[in-house]
Parts: sequence; C-alpha cells; structure tokens
Amino acid sequence: MNNQVTIKSLGAAETVTGSKHLLTTPEITILVDCGLFQGLKTLRNKNWEILPVDATQIDALLLTHAHLDHCGYIPLLVKKGFKGKIYMTAPTRDLTEIILRDSAKIQEEEAQFANDQGYSKHTPALPLYTTDDVERALPLFVEVEHSQVVQLSDSVSFQFRKNGHILGSCSIQMSCYDKKIVFSGDIGRNNSRFLLPPAALDGADYVVMESTYGDRLHPDTDPLDQLAKVINDATEDHGAVIIPSFAVGRAQEIMHLINLLKKEGRISTWIPVFLDSPMAANATDILCKYPKWHKLSKEECDSVCHDVIINRDFHNTRNIIEKKGAKIIISASGMLTGGRILEYMKSLAPVKKNTVLLIGYQAEGTRGRALQNNAHELKIRGTYVPVRCKVVEITGLSGHADQKELLLWLKQFEKRPPQIFLVHGEPSSQQAFKLKIEYEFKWKVKIPKENEESVLFEVKASAHA
Repeated sequence: MNNQVTIKSLGAAETVTGSKHLLTTPEITILVDCGLFQGLKTLRNKNWEILPVDATQIDALLLTHAHLDHCGYIPLLVKKGFKGKIYMTAPTRDLTEIILRDSAKIQEEEAQFANDQGYSKHTPALPLYTTDDVERALPLFVEVEHSQVVQLSDSVSFQFRKNGHILGSCSIQMSCYDKKIVFSGDIGRNNSRFLLPPAALDGADYVVMESTYGDRLHPDTDPLDQLAKVINDATEDHGAVIIPSFAVGRAQEIMHLINLLKKEGRISTWIPVFLDSPMAANATDILCKYPKWHKLSKEECDSVCHDVIINRDFHNTRNIIEKKGAKIIISASGMLTGGRILEYMKSLAPVKKNTVLLIGYQAEGTRGRALQNNAHELKIRGTYVPVRCKVVEITGLSGHADQKELLLWLKQFEKRPPQIFLVHGEPSSQQAFKLKIEYEFKWKVKIPKENEESVLFEVKASAHA
C-alpha cells in the first residue's frame, strides 16, 4: 500500500480558473473544489479534455463555495462515475444548485444555437453537460454546519471555516493523520460591509492558498465614496451605469451599497435600479434565508430583495435598455463572458454619456479584461461593438483579499507551515506573492504546475495498519 499523502492541482494551477485540487492518502482520495475553466479559449477547451484522474476513484468532494470556477464541473464528474458525497455549507448548497442549473441551460441553448446556425465544427454540437446531468448530481450534496467536524475516514477529518468571499464560502481545515492541511478557497475582505471577515484558523502544516490579488493592493479610498461619484457623474449626464456583476455574491453586495447611498442621501433616491439576471434574483432570495452568514439586518436584507426592479423575463431587457434618463443596471456575467449583460453592452456601450463600472476580477481572455485594458471595441456575438462610454473600475469592491490581506491571513498560523502551495492566480501575481511570502516569513513556497504531484509527507505504517 502506498503510504504517501500527495497533492495535485487538476485546475487553477498558474491560472485563476478551473479549481480542482486532489488530495490522495492511504485511506481516502479527496477532491477539493470541482470548477470549470473560463476565460481564454485554450482554457475553456480544457473542460472537454479527459480528466487526468479516474472519477470513480475519488471518494469525496469538498466544495469551498458556489462560483462556477469552483463548482461548475460537478455534473461532469458525476457523469464520469463519481458516486461519493459532495460536502458544502447550506448557503453553498442552495447557490450551487442555482448556478449548475443555469450553467446547463446556457450550454444546452448554445449547442442548439450552434446547430441552428451551422457554425459548429462538430455535428451535432453538444452541451458540455445537460440539466439531466445536474439533477443526477444534486442527491450527492451533503450540508455541513460551520465548524462541524466531519470524519471522512479513520485518520482524515475536516471542518469548514468562513472566509468572507461570498455567502456560504469557506476555507477547509483538514486533519490528515497527524498533520493539518488548509485549503484557503477564495479569501474575502477583512472590512466588507456585507460579509463577515475570514474566520481564524488554529494552525497548519500545509497550506493550499489562492493568490488572485497576490501582486496588488486595493486602494485605501472608501469604495462607497467612489461608487457615489460614479453614479452622480452619470446622473448629471442623464446616462446609464451598467454594472457587470457575478450573479452570486457581488450582485447582492452592490445592491446593498446602492441602497445605503440612497438611504444616506448621497445619490438621488429616484434613480431606478434594475437587476437583470434570473440567477442573481434567485441568489438574492437566498440571502435572507441565512442571516448568520452576513452583516445585514433584516431590514437591510429585505431592502436588497425588494428595493430594486428585478427582471426575470428576457423580453423585458429591451424595455430597460430603451428607458430614457439615468438608470443603474446590474447584470451578469461579471467578466462579460455571456448572459444578458451583453445585450446592454451592444446598445449602451457606444453611447458616450453612459458608464460601465467594473467591480470584480477580470480574467485574461475575457471582454471584461479587454475593457480594463482600454479596448475601443468588443466582439459580441459576431459583431464588433464600439466602446465610447466611460469605463470605470472600483477594485475596492472586489470579493478577493489583496496582497496585504492575504499576508494577514497567513500571519494567523502560529507555527511555520513546511510548505505553501500557491494556486488560483495568474503567473505574474503568483510570482510576486511567492517572493513576498519568502521575504516576510522565510517560508517555503511552491507554485505547482497543472497535474504536477507533490508529496506532502509519508504515513508511518502503524498509522494506517
């Protein structure tokens, strides 16, 4: 019997997407997160490649949170033969169900459209997975309370610890034989007005850590002040503020902040706010169900759910676009990779008085990154759309910790971990953060390559005899 405990990243290695981290022990094989690759076509194509591990040999899946790049591959894993339990917090369970159903529906529609238009290289074009595949995965979901210890095998257990990224998101603190292994998940902000800060962890021998913003700092300016200025500037010009947003997490937070600004009289109360994303609307409904997972009072939570105009019907999108005067539009997707936000961009981006507000991470190869890099046009569904509107970014509204906050998160560990593994980051960010950790802590840091296996430690024969 192999007596080694090893780690291998099947995704989110030298990139910010496709999170899948495989922990192999003498007793049990565990996958942490199971996400889709997004962004560049070369990355998206990986979703169609053969999984470099037999899905039937994975015993359990632990899910840190509900974003597509962490949960979107689950239906495929089940389709490939995975039959184990999928552990997650209750909010993550509700949100993941919404996201997976939406993902399957989009893929089915895109495959149908490709077949109707005859532009696919494949005959027929097929979805990556279907709504039926999602339904087969849902019975495997197991809800776990925050801090509850779950025994996976004789020598391996874990608990979820809140990490402040989105509703329900957690780091994973694992006891593996006589060692502690921590998977950070996506680490949130320390000073969010919306979510609780990341919970403290007792310690770690090994840390698998995200590094999305490992090379930068969020500005010290109050993002609420910046948001008020963006909205007021657009209002003066009778323009629209278009906010591409992740449907889960960012949409609810930005609605709360807009409500705060109205309540404090810092923006006009008459500006209509539209949430045009069925998935975001469903995620917003879930918000009030879990008061222990956020900072909002019941009144504030109700306001988020009811003080905006929620559009679930695609046919009404055109009416919102054509509505005259100042307005705020929140729509998915957050990196402009698809969804109804593209309809708004086609009509409103060419108009100078309008503003596109970027509030989250924009991955390489996305339209959002192109806008961030001052693109003068965007290709949307076969047509080049000129970008004449203002493009403004507020990085302080990001759900990801910056370098300073990531270092603070590491400082909580009382003893030096023998090894830090940096994942979920672009190479430049990872290299900068690696050097910073080595300088600040003198700790050993590794940036794993995709499918590269690292031995953590060897288990004494008596420990698993």
